[in-house]
Amino acid sequence: MSETQTLIETRPPSVATLFLERVAATPDAEAYRHPVPSESGEGPDGWKSLTWEQAAKRVYAIAAGLMDLGVRPEERVAIAAETSVDWILGDLGVLCAGAATTTVYPSTNAEETAFILADSGSRVLIAENAAQLAKARERRAELPELAHVVVMAPGDAVDAGDGWVLSLDELEKRGVAYLEQHPTAVTDVVASLTKDQLATLIYTSGTTGRPKGVRLAHDAWAYMARAIEAIDLLDENDVQYLWLPLAHVFGKVLTAGHIAVGHVTAVDGRVDKIIENLPVVRPTYMAAVPRIFEKVYNGVAARAREGGAARYRIFQWAAEVAREYAKTTQNTMRLTGVAKAPAGLRAKHAVADRLVYAKLREAFGGRLRACVSGSAALAPEIGYFFSGAGIHILEGYGLTESSAASFVNPGEAYRTGTVGKALPGLEVRVAEDGEILLRGPGIMQGYHKLPEQTAEVLEPDGWFHTGDIGELSPDGFLKITDRKKDLIKTSGGKYIAPAEVEGQFKAVCPFVSNIIVLGGGRNFCSALIALDEPAILGWAKEHGLEGRSYQEVVTGDAVRELVSGYVDRLNEGLQRWQQIRQFRVLPRDLDVEHGDLTPSLKLKRPVVEREFAGLIDEMYAGSREA
Repeated sequence: MSETQTLIETRPPSVATLFLERVAATPDAEAYRHPVPSESGEGPDGWKSLTWEQAAKRVYAIAAGLMDLGVRPEERVAIAAETSVDWILGDLGVLCAGAATTTVYPSTNAEETAFILADSGSRVLIAENAAQLAKARERRAELPELAHVVVMAPGDAVDAGDGWVLSLDELEKRGVAYLEQHPTAVTDVVASLTKDQLATLIYTSGTTGRPKGVRLAHDAWAYMARAIEAIDLLDENDVQYLWLPLAHVFGKVLTAGHIAVGHVTAVDGRVDKIIENLPVVRPTYMAAVPRIFEKVYNGVAARAREGGAARYRIFQWAAEVAREYAKTTQNTMRLTGVAKAPAGLRAKHAVADRLVYAKLREAFGGRLRACVSGSAALAPEIGYFFSGAGIHILEGYGLTESSAASFVNPGEAYRTGTVGKALPGLEVRVAEDGEILLRGPGIMQGYHKLPEQTAEVLEPDGWFHTGDIGELSPDGFLKITDRKKDLIKTSGGKYIAPAEVEGQFKAVCPFVSNIIVLGGGRNFCSALIALDEPAILGWAKEHGLEGRSYQEVVTGDAVRELVSGYVDRLNEGLQRWQQIRQFRVLPRDLDVEHGDLTPSLKLKRPVVEREFAGLIDEMYAGSREA
């Protein structure tokens, strides 16, 4: 048996067990860093560290406090909060109490929050602040099983006098007192955990309909932790910057890998603080979704454009050099095992590095070894740009139903445009219609209280139907081409993968935020295009349109002409039936608040198509359908 097989097959039954082992192995090592707001409320935050032992004291107190509240094994405890150290410690406390965490996005409205709490049967809600408490209080009559709400922000834990609400500090004090009476309570529960016990209920953010609760057992997280450790993506000297929402499976799996490897994780879920935090944290590793890299790329291009025509030409030249360098070195790595480039290209790359790439790397903190991108497809041309600039984006793939991490690109041998190789211990199969099927320890037990929907995607022998179409190379690299349900078939019978066309447009147009390619059952393809507000307003300022609102700018003739030029460039590289014949620029960007995007920034195509149905009808008015 290989070392990797041994590591995975001898895994403990739970991440709770792994956590106790990590604390015992490196009690004094730094585990977490988290921001501490300045006393004045102005200026940069400070950062405070927690060792593994310090973290464990709080985890034990939270776990014991939940036991004191009457929470029993496999009962659900919900967490509705932004990403923070308290979220992570709360989750570990739930697991060490033998209970199961129900994740709730803090952006979820009161109605859907109530649905998740009721459907999961959650006994306790750990709420970030008064706003999250209010959602539960508003629907309390519909939540007879919700015995308590624990509020992280001490001043926001306002109780009505019946003990329903308490602060996280109060919970931990109750836990400390409980441990004085029952000193082995937590370790006894962790020792009794079995691999098949429910650990987490993650509700899919739902691109259509009600979210479904995905049941993930303790073994799924223990397997993920060991698999991440086995592929040597990280080591104990790494510093990870974690800002992704922990209600999402992508963020959650990073916490499992962190425990197994034992590196430092700096935690701050405030997305508006990312740019400010990076030079302070100076991470060596970070995970993100494609929209973040797209925004960085658009921002860099906009700043270059603001610097004048000469500076913008230098940026455009450097971007093309980066892409050529990345494609060349990745190809030689694939063929020979060594990343090489011709002397002339190396010379151009060195000049571009001094002029452009070095500044970009410094903005990321200057120490970044790798980023992992997941949750949606990254446009390959954007991936090649960052690769050539020395910011290595390792694309990965997984679903909530597969505990997030199923595939990831391997270190130096990564291939942009693919999602890498399967994690050890995962079986992969490509069905006749191209659908990717997975089987392994990370696959869900099923959808909570939905046996019929479970049976639609999970076969009795354990094979899970992902709903994604892909191609597997002879040496095991997977390329996802599209969601099975999102494939477009034109009235002329041609199949089109919209994500492929959309990705190409994002690579040629530095102003795009989101694009939806349409054409199912129609005789040509069209597109709805949303523009990035900072980028397009910067362009507007340069072209005499300063002072106009975003809506005024994007609905004007000048912007339509600008976007039309980029659509023409896109069409030059497409087959005739893929080409965009009509487009409309949307009057606003797509966002989570309007329901266009999920909290993990995935596009809700049906929602957008319904909202902008009038624009779609305009594009096809008078067209002859076959």
